[in-house]
Amino acid sequence: MTWSIIAREPATGRLGIAAASRFFALGARVPFVETGVGIVATQALLNPLYGRKGLALLREGHTAQEAVDLMVAADDGREARQVHAMDARGGVGAFTGSDCVAWCGHITGTDCSAAGNMLAGPEVIEATVAAYESRHDLPMARRLIAAMMAGEAAGGDMRGRQSASLIVLDEQEYSELDFRVDDHEDPLAELTRLEQVSRERWVHFRRFLPTRENPAGITDRSRIDAEIAAATARKEP
Repeated sequence: MTWSIIAREPATGRLGIAAASRFFALGARVPFVETGVGIVATQALLNPLYGRKGLALLREGHTAQEAVDLMVAADDGREARQVHAMDARGGVGAFTGSDCVAWCGHITGTDCSAAGNMLAGPEVIEATVAAYESRHDLPMARRLIAAMMAGEAAGGDMRGRQSASLIVLDEQEYSELDFRVDDHEDPLAELTRLEQVSRERWVHFRRFLPTRENPAGITDRSRIDAEIAAATARKEP
């Protein structure tokens, strides 16, 4: 009852996921992410335990497919599950159980993976991947949203729309972007709006937070305000 795209940006190592569904608050249960480790998306008759378990397996050095295989093998309800994962190197693993509701399936693209169930048809994830692969001109967040928009235009979740989620990770311990639309008549449009709002101040403010390189961050409020004002005036990014 969900479809999602997970991706890695080779030049930067960024990881990202976007998902949508006719299901309440999918952002609380579908995506699991960890900087430098990878992404796990649990779908269909989802198993939230896959999230932490999958990330732990990736952290131990398992490939994405190995992590998926190990999780699925230990789950007696596996045939009702769908899961896909990506490790920090961009490797992909996926499983769609035989009891998932049609249309259901998975495809791997260049530096991305899309999976879904209870969809209008295979064209949903095909359009999602095609759009992601063709939009190299966009930053990752907008590229993921554009991909999901293309999937929705191809039919999306056959039951309709309700929630959506977007997470982007860079090299820091905390997310670059993390948006949830839990209940909305047009969740992808709302996701688009939130990403636009993030560029008004948040993306500029984040540059001053503590980092691995500078654990104290920047605490000079006058400098923060001045540089945010300058960046906003230049309409960055």
